[in-house]
Amino acid sequence: MTSTSQAPQSGAREAHPDHLGHVIFITAAAAMGGFLFGYDSSVINGATVAIQHRFDVDADTLGWIIATALLGCAVGAAVAGRIADRIGRIRCMQIAAVLFAASAVGSALPFAAWDLTMWRLIGGIGIGMASVIGPAYIAEVAPPAYRGRLASFQQAAIVIGIAVSQLVNWGILNMADGDQRGKLAGLEAWQWMLGVMVVPALLYGLLSFIIPESPRFLVSAGRHAEAKKVLGEVEGHAIDLDARVAEIEHGLHREHKPSFKDLLGKVGFLPIVWIGIGLSVFQQLVGINVIFYYSNQLWQSIGKDPSSSFLYSFETSIVNIVGTVIAMIFVDRIGRKPLAIIGSAGMAAALFTMAWAFSYRTGSGDNVSLPNAQGLTAIIAANVFVLFFALSWGVVVWVLLGEIFPNRLRAAALGVAASAQWLANFAITKTFPSMSEWSLTGSYIVYGAFAALSIPFVMKFVKETKGKALEEMG
Repeated sequence: MTSTSQAPQSGAREAHPDHLGHVIFITAAAAMGGFLFGYDSSVINGATVAIQHRFDVDADTLGWIIATALLGCAVGAAVAGRIADRIGRIRCMQIAAVLFAASAVGSALPFAAWDLTMWRLIGGIGIGMASVIGPAYIAEVAPPAYRGRLASFQQAAIVIGIAVSQLVNWGILNMADGDQRGKLAGLEAWQWMLGVMVVPALLYGLLSFIIPESPRFLVSAGRHAEAKKVLGEVEGHAIDLDARVAEIEHGLHREHKPSFKDLLGKVGFLPIVWIGIGLSVFQQLVGINVIFYYSNQLWQSIGKDPSSSFLYSFETSIVNIVGTVIAMIFVDRIGRKPLAIIGSAGMAAALFTMAWAFSYRTGSGDNVSLPNAQGLTAIIAANVFVLFFALSWGVVVWVLLGEIFPNRLRAAALGVAASAQWLANFAITKTFPSMSEWSLTGSYIVYGAFAALSIPFVMKFVKETKGKALEEMG
């Protein structure tokens, strides 16, 4: 890429790191934030029924307890960038780790529903910070030749975190003889489920003391000698380190920092910003997080025993990993739009099938069931739904959000789109307990309708970005 103000040429694009294993370790350590993101988001799944019984709360209050973390996410995502620019990426990770650890301990030892809600909010702030700082740090540390592959570590870590949380929950439940409120060393099983998160939180914090600060931050802070040392470690000593530092400094000086006013158009936001918001909102309105936050409660509500419901939830998280790998393989081959449309069609079919199966639910209270055929259909359809989401919208939306905005708007527009995503996630998570009491069938018809509506949205408004340079986006 050329510009009218010529930057020093360092040879970084062609450079290969001397120690790729070291670079992979640094990336994996940073991606631990993604692991915690996935783990904390999903671990509550194993505790919803027990929390409702322990604190004797109605469906609406349960929705607040679960969904409040997502409001924290919005706060964390909003402040992470500013904190990272002011005190560094590593310090931001360490703050997130402390919030994660505090949330784990506090959530495991609550004395009231509001207390648990507060600790969920604190953990959410950590999630929001990790969701921003992890990808940013990886992009800044990864050598150009390996950036795409290393950037995928974050998404892989999220889905692995979801899977591990379900496996840990299932193991704890079995130790408690299948009772979420069964006692283990003086605490109920669900308390251990939430408390175990302190282990990966502490690991994340410890790893943050081992990995180096981002060279981009070091240059911005005037710490050029440290920046050269890190660049030598991650991009190789064959490059001209002085020129590489000058290159980064040149980029920082030329960088346009967009403001909120830059995003405004004739009807609120510019059209491209509305498209980004639409992608973010549709990703959540299909109800994907209902599966990850409430699936244990969902399966128990149709007559499955707790141990089986936990196993189904773990199985679904494995399907999520498989779908994510498929998306990583095909997103650059098939393209973003075709993959999104395929995913939307598959999700809609699966969601409408789930709605049909749940219409056969009989009984009330704790004595409910589905006929065997419909119960099996519901479980298969749920896994098909997760598979199609993971191989399409789960990855494609984040790829598109990183590509569709013009350079001068990208940072600010991404912030607006990410905030819209957290708010939509909050709305779906908060309303599901009440909606499911009203009608499980109706709930999944609503989610299926949003999946179907996302098809014409993508076809009409979303442009294919495969193979295009970011500079071509306006």
